[in-house]
Amino acid sequence: MLAAFVNRLGTPDEIRCGELPAPRPGRDDVLVDVTATTVNPVDTFVRSGDYPTRVSFPFVIGRDLVGVVTGTGAGVHGFAPGDVVWCNSLGHDGRQGAAAEQAVVPADRLYHLPEGVEPAAAVAVVHPAATAWLALFRHGCVRPGETVFVAGAAGNVGSALVVLAADAGARVIATAAGRDLEYCLGLGAAEAHDYADPSLPARLGSVCPRGIDVYLDTSGRNDLGTAVGLLAPGGRIVLLAGAHTRPVLPAGELYMKDGSVRGFVISRATTGELDEAADTVNRLLATGRLRARTTETLPLCAAAEAHRRMEKGELHGRRLILRIAGATAP
Repeated sequence: MLAAFVNRLGTPDEIRCGELPAPRPGRDDVLVDVTATTVNPVDTFVRSGDYPTRVSFPFVIGRDLVGVVTGTGAGVHGFAPGDVVWCNSLGHDGRQGAAAEQAVVPADRLYHLPEGVEPAAAVAVVHPAATAWLALFRHGCVRPGETVFVAGAAGNVGSALVVLAADAGARVIATAAGRDLEYCLGLGAAEAHDYADPSLPARLGSVCPRGIDVYLDTSGRNDLGTAVGLLAPGGRIVLLAGAHTRPVLPAGELYMKDGSVRGFVISRATTGELDEAADTVNRLLATGRLRARTTETLPLCAAAEAHRRMEKGELHGRRLILRIAGATAP
């Protein structure tokens, strides 16, 4: 089968595109003919070694896929050949990745794609949307009526945060570039403010007089001084980006507010948590509320180019879809 893979960890130059033996499913696995995959920041972390995890070489890269079931192990129930499916947790912790003509997926990490949803549209959002779900509900413990602040709300994870939080009945305050404010409001934000406005902290204080219940910054700047100052009593700061940041934490003010700071990576999510996230993702995919703003389709063998563009910060919210050669959309 054709695959994008590495023989050692390193720069995008290590990515090769060529033939590898086709995988075989184990008892609890599903064999999937892959239609499309995509590229996430975490894919570059695994490929480079920045996120240490078990890999075996040659290592097929990539987390996410959408495709068609072609076979199942003897212990699998609920999937049959011809089913259209998706996954967002391959390519780490000993599992081979998704960037290939075929992939083996543990059945408890595989989900049916809702009828009528375009596969490439789904693969563009299943990873950022699951990340958003974990941030909001597993770690942020968002409740209806609470105020959620999303910095970087026009990006991939940011836009999913706005949609999911608004869907859950929270009041969403978004920040983004001035040109993106209308887009954020269209996603469901109650208010959207220009992050470059020098009076932003004071403005946020005025529109959130009792404070912010859940504070999320997708940019990875992690300005904890500002965040703690804006928190409501019992507020939660959730860290989900900025792996190399070393912010100063005003601990006294944080504990006086009974606040908390929690960090997470989706790679450590349990299959149960991913399954809960998938229920919400599928529901919002089916309604059309969850979608990527901009996508670009490339061939599988452009995987190295896609990783370079991701690491150089050239995408600005654009999702790169790697279409598998010869695959036909289900």
